[in-house]
Amino acid sequence: MKLSFSEQDERFRAEVAGWLRENLRGEFEQIRFRGGPGDEHMFSEERKHWEQRMAAGGWTCIGWPTEYGGRGASIEQQVIFHEEYARAGGPGRVGHIGEGLAGPTIIAFGTAEQKARLLPGIRAGTELWCQGYSEPGAGSDLAAVKTRARLDEASGKWLINGQKVWTSLAHESQWCFVIARTDPDSVGHAGLGFFLVKMDQPGVTVRPIEQITGTSEFNEVFFDDAVCEANDMLGKPGDGWKIGMALLGFERGTSTLGQQMLFQNELDEIVRIARENGRGKDPALRQRIADAWIGLRIMRYNAMRMLSGPQDGSLAREATAYKLYWAVWHRNLGKLAMDVLGPEAEIVESAPYNLGRLQSLFLFTRSDTIYGGTNQIQRNIIAERALGMPKEPRPAR
Repeated sequence: MKLSFSEQDERFRAEVAGWLRENLRGEFEQIRFRGGPGDEHMFSEERKHWEQRMAAGGWTCIGWPTEYGGRGASIEQQVIFHEEYARAGGPGRVGHIGEGLAGPTIIAFGTAEQKARLLPGIRAGTELWCQGYSEPGAGSDLAAVKTRARLDEASGKWLINGQKVWTSLAHESQWCFVIARTDPDSVGHAGLGFFLVKMDQPGVTVRPIEQITGTSEFNEVFFDDAVCEANDMLGKPGDGWKIGMALLGFERGTSTLGQQMLFQNELDEIVRIARENGRGKDPALRQRIADAWIGLRIMRYNAMRMLSGPQDGSLAREATAYKLYWAVWHRNLGKLAMDVLGPEAEIVESAPYNLGRLQSLFLFTRSDTIYGGTNQIQRNIIAERALGMPKEPRPAR
C-alpha cells in the first residue's frame, strides 16, 4: 500500500489544480460542489457541458491507455486527480458510468471494432451511459435476472424484453449496458449475455421514480423488443456473468477516491455549520464528528490497499468490504448532518419541497445501504467470496 507521492506526481498535482482553478469559474462557477448524492438532478445541462470542457482539456478517462484516448495515468496520478477535483469543488460527474464502468469493460472485453466505435464518445463526454442490472425481482441477487434476449435469425439482431429498475441517469443516457438471459431455460449465473443497448429507440421506455428527496435521478426502464445489434454484444452468449462481475470490480477502482473526496466535502460542510451555530461545543457531537473523520481515513487506507492490487476487474478480498463500509458510514453522516443542523433540519427553505443540501443528503443516504446490493447481501459476499465460508442455503429455483 503506497501512501506517498513522487516529485513527478506532485508536479502532476499542480497541473490538475491549475487547470481546475482556471476552468471552474465563469459559466461553471455555479456548479461547484453540486451534483453530489441527493443533488444529481441539479444543473444537468451545465454539468454535461462541463464534461465536454474536461474532455477538451484532456481530463476525462485519464486512467485509460493512451491508445484509447486516455493519458495512461498511473494509479498515483489518478488518486491525485480525484483528490484535486473534489478539493476544487468539481461537480458530480455525469459521465462517470461510461468512464469508470462501461469504458474499462469495453477495453477489457470488446473487439477492436467495438473499442474504436464506442470509446471516443465516452472520452469526449458526448455519449452518456447507464447501467441495466437490477430488476424488480432481482435487486441484490443479480443472478435472478429475468430480462430476456432473443436472437432474431432473420436480421441477426438481438431483441431485448424485460424491465430494469433503479437505473441512474437513464433519462440522460444514450447507451445502457444490460445483462439479459440468452438461454430462456437457464438459471442463476448461466445463460446470461452482456448487451450494449441504444436508449433512443422505440423499444425503450424510461419512467422516472420519484424518491423521498422529491427528485427523480433513478428510473425504471422497459425493453419491448428493443434492438441490440449483433456487434453490440460484449463477449459471447453465456459470458454475461463473467463480464458483469468484472465491471463491478472496475466499480471499486480509483473512482472510489473521488467518492471519498466528495464525502470529505460533505463532512467539511457539517464541521463549518457546527462551528457557526455552536453545535460543535456539544461533546457528544464533537465525538461523532471525530468518529466520522476517522472513518473516512480508514476508508481511504482500505481504498489505497485495494488499488495496490491488479486493476483488471477482479474483486480482491479487500474490495468486498468496501461497499458495506462506506454505505453505513455515509448513512451515519447524514444523521450527523441533521443533528448538527438542530431544529433547522426540519424546516425547508420554501414550499413545496425545497430541501437544503444537507437535508437532501440525509434523505438520500437512507438508500445507501440498499442500492448496489443491500447490507445483508454484502455480508454474504464477504463471508462466501472473501472468507470462503459455506454458502447461505437457497431455495430450489
